Amino acid sequence: MRRRATWIILTIVLAIIVLTAVMLRLRSQPGASGSASHVTNTANTATNTAIKPALTVTAREPQRQIIPLILQANGNIVAWQEAIIGAEVNGLRLNSVLVNVGDKVRKGQTLASFVSDLTRAEFLQAQAQYENATSEAARARAIQDSGSLSQSQLAQFQLQEKVAKAQLEINRIRLTNTEVKAPDDGIISARLATEGSVVGTGQELFRLLRQSRLEWRAEVTATEVAKIKVGQHVQVRTDSGVNLAGVVRSIAPSANAQTRNVLVYVDLPRHKDLKAGTFAQGSFALGQNAALTIPAQSIVMRDGNPYVFVIDASNKANQRKIETGRRVGERVEVLSGIQAKEWVAVQGAGFLNDADTVNLVK
Repeated sequence: MRRRATWIILTIVLAIIVLTAVMLRLRSQPGASGSASHVTNTANTATNTAIKPALTVTAREPQRQIIPLILQANGNIVAWQEAIIGAEVNGLRLNSVLVNVGDKVRKGQTLASFVSDLTRAEFLQAQAQYENATSEAARARAIQDSGSLSQSQLAQFQLQEKVAKAQLEINRIRLTNTEVKAPDDGIISARLATEGSVVGTGQELFRLLRQSRLEWRAEVTATEVAKIKVGQHVQVRTDSGVNLAGVVRSIAPSANAQTRNVLVYVDLPRHKDLKAGTFAQGSFALGQNAALTIPAQSIVMRDGNPYVFVIDASNKANQRKIETGRRVGERVEVLSGIQAKEWVAVQGAGFLNDADTVNLVK
């Protein structure tokens, strides 16, 4: 039994020795060295692939060009003047209302009328009293030289004539005011008058856009207002797409206490689609100057900020944050961030990252 165990141990040791010899022989063969060399070449190939250009882009140098100086502003379209037309009689009933909102009216045109029977009767009574007073005053003057009347009596007749004349005029005005007339040419912008209602003196009946004239009131900052002059031309665009050429009529002498903005009053030409109370934008032309510009396509917005990619001599893309200004067509003014002789990526800029190597096409 002991002899058999010894034999098994010797067999195992011999097998280990044979296996070790085979492995050493395999390592010494040329194929193993070739495999190691193949791994090295593969790593080098991967390294070479990593440095190849990531993208083909076109690039251009910034250009200097003359572009206009434009001041943009916002504001509202409002009536040049809105007249409030009220009742000038008290306690009378509206008999008829002849116009409605949007109607064009002429100066002196009747807009509404009150029931005038009582007022007309009072006028006729005053007229009769005036005629009587005039007749008595005339007889008194005719006999004043006869000594039948004293000077005080004559003066009393003359005074009664004047009082009667004044009363007649008051009643004439009251009768005239039973018809509400337009104080100027324009458009009815509001109507509060209702047939059958009894109104008091001064109660609002209508509102009138005088001469159908509207204006744009632009809001500009205290710094910007110094660049605007009376008589300057302005391009105004309404929300409805109407484009109008306006002229600065006046500039407010003070700023709004809350917004610190200054109102600029711009006269507008008449237009059928222009509505009071609407919003509009305007452009004040302030001249022109030279500026450094780049194609709008080269600007990449990231995190809410504008960037460009400047391509250096080794064809690497360097991300630069820039400050933009005016835009004219497809070009944008650059205020800071790049120099005039640098190459800026245009086509393909939106796909680049900082430090990317590119295939550059100028």
